[in-house]
Amino acid sequence: MLEKCFKLKEHGTTVKQEVLAGLTTFLTMAYILAVNPNILGTVMNASGVFVATALASAIATFVMAFLANYPIGLSAGLGLNAYFAYTVCLGELANEANPFTIALTAVFVEGIIFIILSFFKFREQIINSIPQNLKYGISAGIGLFIAFIGMQNAHIIVANDATIVGLGSFSDLDMDLALIGLIIIAVLVHYNVTGGVLIGIISIWIIGMILQACGAYTAANLFPDFSNGLQLSGITETAFKLNFGWAFSHLIQFIAITFSFLYVDLFDTVGTVVGVADKAGLLDKDGNLPRVGQVFIADAVGTTAGALLGTSTVTSFVESSAGVAAGGRTGLTAFTTGCMFLVSIVLSPIFLAIPSFATAPALIYVGMLMLMSISKVKFDGDIADAVGAYLAVVMMPLAYSIATGIMFAVLAWVVLKVATKKAKDVSPIMWGVFVLFVARIIVLITNFQ
Repeated sequence: MLEKCFKLKEHGTTVKQEVLAGLTTFLTMAYILAVNPNILGTVMNASGVFVATALASAIATFVMAFLANYPIGLSAGLGLNAYFAYTVCLGELANEANPFTIALTAVFVEGIIFIILSFFKFREQIINSIPQNLKYGISAGIGLFIAFIGMQNAHIIVANDATIVGLGSFSDLDMDLALIGLIIIAVLVHYNVTGGVLIGIISIWIIGMILQACGAYTAANLFPDFSNGLQLSGITETAFKLNFGWAFSHLIQFIAITFSFLYVDLFDTVGTVVGVADKAGLLDKDGNLPRVGQVFIADAVGTTAGALLGTSTVTSFVESSAGVAAGGRTGLTAFTTGCMFLVSIVLSPIFLAIPSFATAPALIYVGMLMLMSISKVKFDGDIADAVGAYLAVVMMPLAYSIATGIMFAVLAWVVLKVATKKAKDVSPIMWGVFVLFVARIIVLITNFQ
């Protein structure tokens, strides 16, 4: 049955090899089960986010396994969850009641749009219309943004009246433990230890609990609380909480929020899928990925299901490359990963007790991985490409908004193309994006008056 479903012999693999690869993939991306409730928990019920993340990850990864037959795991994307919590809920919608319901509605609509685009193959056309330099710049900018959030969560970077931001105090154990955690993760990754990021999170958490037991750490309780069972009731506070009423009454603002989710998700999915597929030897002779439409559908279904359950955008994880390196070649690897996400639900008290100083090193490290895209940006070529990418990189962390970084990048790129008499390089799709962001600026100006 497994052979017929996943075509193991055709891909030169075995059940044992695929299962081990699936476990490897899960270990490398399981940190999201600790990080996502930590980030979205600032605006939602953390235990509900945990269950929603695990279920949505399982659903999306199962679709990837059976529909696309690729060894790729999916879960709530880093960067997208930060945009959801900090930019949308705590920023643009801070004055609204239950802002997370509006954000979940935007994620749900994004998922539906992607399902439609995937069926009609428009998604590939959109990707081809986006300038390559902007793609790399946006990815690098998101990396800096994620790292900045991680450093704030660990008190490495703190508010400073004189300079806006500054270095935290080495007398703060949260900062010290986070820095040690980052070193642990870096060393484990260097030695190719399976699940290095997750092991780093758990290791520094254990060190924190030891310090608490000795009386040295007193900031919070770091031990899991099993007194309330599995703490799964929180899902009732996050599932099916969509707010279409607000969306229709604030249509332009809602479209801008939805588009920001959609735009960033494009880069996460396409870049990750192509990268993992290339490492697995799954690309054809022309460098294209067979069944790419099914891959996008898995991502879109996961995003839609995640919004209904109560989590931010679900996307393909670059950590899947660890499973590929371990021998994963088919959907059986993804199926194993999905099963592990379901198993993790019974361990919710453990994941929900993991403190910010333990998850912060993972954010900082993954931010570094995304920042590596900066090496692909061409700064000595077309001025529109260079400035657009540059603004994406610097505006995301400095303006504390992924959407703002994308907006500055696109607006600058289009304006400079016109100013340098290269308007013919601007595709209809990019003109549409430009108009949308101009409309967003008008809305922002109106709101501040």
